Amino acid sequence: MVTMRVSALWTALVLLLIPGTANNTGRFANATLVRLSEYLSAGYKKGVRPVRNWRNCTMVAIDLMVYSILSVDEKNQVLTTYIWYSLYQEWTDEFLVWNPEDFDDVNQMSIPTANVWVPDILINEFVDVGKSPDIPYVYVTHYGLVRNYKPIQVVTACTLNIYNFPFDVQNCSLTFQSWLHTLNDIDLKLMRSAEELKVDKSVFMNQGEWELLHVLSKYKRFSLDNIDSYAEMKFNVVIRRRPLFYTVNLLLPSIFLMVMDLVGFYLPPDSGERVSFKITLLLGYSVFLIIVSDTLPATAIGTPLIGVYFVVCMALLVISLTETVLIVRLVHKQDLQPHVPQWLKHLVLERATVLLCIRNKHSLFMDNILQEISSIRGFLEKRDESRDIAKEWLQVGYVLDVLLFRVYLVAMLAYSITLGTLWSVWQYA
Repeated sequence: MVTMRVSALWTALVLLLIPGTANNTGRFANATLVRLSEYLSAGYKKGVRPVRNWRNCTMVAIDLMVYSILSVDEKNQVLTTYIWYSLYQEWTDEFLVWNPEDFDDVNQMSIPTANVWVPDILINEFVDVGKSPDIPYVYVTHYGLVRNYKPIQVVTACTLNIYNFPFDVQNCSLTFQSWLHTLNDIDLKLMRSAEELKVDKSVFMNQGEWELLHVLSKYKRFSLDNIDSYAEMKFNVVIRRRPLFYTVNLLLPSIFLMVMDLVGFYLPPDSGERVSFKITLLLGYSVFLIIVSDTLPATAIGTPLIGVYFVVCMALLVISLTETVLIVRLVHKQDLQPHVPQWLKHLVLERATVLLCIRNKHSLFMDNILQEISSIRGFLEKRDESRDIAKEWLQVGYVLDVLLFRVYLVAMLAYSITLGTLWSVWQYA
């Protein structure tokens, strides 16, 4: 009780010594917060670290809450993530202490930030000033705890790995540290436990392209000159892209065009329609790549795997068209060509048909026509010979067409399975 009375007397004395407070009349009469504000500001030096013993370190507690991820700029390797963060800082100011009983039991009050000492905590990865709202006040409790809660919009540098686009996971860091003060003056700590901070998504707006996985935190002490040490708190914001939009607009159209290319192999090899069909597909895929080129992320240090996928698909379409041209050339105007060499007949019509499980080589799709022609073979021997030549070349062309088609199909399946497996592994790694 004696201590409280002495404190009250000192408070009254200070208020008397402050100009304008002795006759506190008018609209400020009996205004407790005004009296408390004048009491706290009397003789306060905001440029001095608020400790009575200079050897004591000011401990600043930091907390981080992610509200939204607005965008990511892969091309410039910048977390133009315009991310909204709610940054919480707390520290103890030994000069902002009062007895609540002397001020109508006021336990805390707001004070202009410009009037109190604030630690120089910065984010190392800053590359641009975000459009953050100005919060001009901090909260102070009667025992000197200062709470600086503010939302900030940050634009930070981040090394983005776009190889797995659109199934990529990005890990961007935010490093908080005092720009000037050493560890002897300012130290950092987490306001909450690291595990609680990691899983907290309570305020995250989960409607955009990016999904927040977790926020990792790590405290570190480092020295630049082996003399003075500094404290830093690093937060790793791990985000994952939602691939549905890119799957529907990029992958599925490409897959549909490749499926149509496979269907084109069922057109007769001696039909000119197959060539025009595949040329149309190739032109359509070229237009598709021009349209999606602006959608794909591009950097100077790498290309996403999906870009390689599109290039390989284009190459497969070119190979498919080349195979079709060769087969059509092979079976065109057979009556003007010589007989099929025996080695080629043995290799293609006997060995390859067994390997490809093609039924009797004499029961190919031209046999019915050739059987009708053979009825007049006795009268048109020379004509029969040319028909036999045409039959042989058609048989060779048919078998080679089936062989190349199956090789092409196996290559596409192997490529698709490999790509799908890699994306699955990266997505759940």
